[in-house]
Amino acid sequence: MSTVPTTGPASLAPEPAHAADAPAASPRASGTRSRRGGSGGLFVAPFMIFFGLFLLVPLVYGLWMSFTDASLTGHGDSSFAGLGNYAEALTDSEVWKSLGNTAVFTVLSSVPLVVLALAMALLVHANLPGQWLWRFAFFAPYVLPVAVVWQVWSMMFQPDLGLVNNFLGALGLDSVGWLVDEKWAMYAVVLVTVWWTAGFNFLLYLAALQAVPDHLYEAAALDGAGAWRRLWSITLPQLRRTTGLIAVLQVLASLKVFDQIYLLTRGGPNGSTRPILEYIYDTGFTGYRLGYASAISYVFFAILVILSLAQFKIFSRKEA
Repeated sequence: MSTVPTTGPASLAPEPAHAADAPAASPRASGTRSRRGGSGGLFVAPFMIFFGLFLLVPLVYGLWMSFTDASLTGHGDSSFAGLGNYAEALTDSEVWKSLGNTAVFTVLSSVPLVVLALAMALLVHANLPGQWLWRFAFFAPYVLPVAVVWQVWSMMFQPDLGLVNNFLGALGLDSVGWLVDEKWAMYAVVLVTVWWTAGFNFLLYLAALQAVPDHLYEAAALDGAGAWRRLWSITLPQLRRTTGLIAVLQVLASLKVFDQIYLLTRGGPNGSTRPILEYIYDTGFTGYRLGYASAISYVFFAILVILSLAQFKIFSRKEA
């Protein structure tokens, strides 16, 4: 530590600041910081406890179980299997068929859920009469429980008495076995999903539209730009980030589809609508093969991680 002279003219000059000369934190200040740190720890402790108990522990336990022959009955079939479950999963035709169904559902549902939600938001944002009715009609289905959605659409898809086939009959078209015909079952599930969940994306788009500065439209109007020109040159570019967010969320949500398909078709007919999560459920809780079901889960988890990283890379490149 430098010595500070106490006499003579040089003593009047300010001493340069030096890290080593910085006064040490007083015990009182250190104690205050320590107490603050302790308070923060107490605030996050409940979350960390639940995070560890309900996410980390099952995650690690499921990974360990995927290397064993664990059974739901728990009668001595928990021997270590190594990579046997993973090798079986990669050669299981039902795994690939279920993954294919999941991919088809994701493609068929994600595109209309983005485009239709954007169209609904543009319609509401155009200040047409009856704004409250449009907002209510578009968002109301999203708050319904899946059991209610299943009950309503099961009645509407009835072959003889359902509203959908009656409507087709009024148009002179033949009745369709929406939930029992392999050609139409997936389309029926996609239709229900789009009707049920488009309201969430509609809300995100509507919030983004309200954030677009008005002076952009005013300047475009002064330049003589029409409605379509303003849509392509102002609205859609301003919604690029929202569209990217909705696309990522929608793809991940569609890949995890389970409940509405399980209630509507139970994966049928002939497994034509069974997604990968339902196959995992059937393997673990109907076939009692928890170890094998865990291995399929981790294969699917790896696919989700790869797709998420690819989407993040694509949209990050566009933003750059």
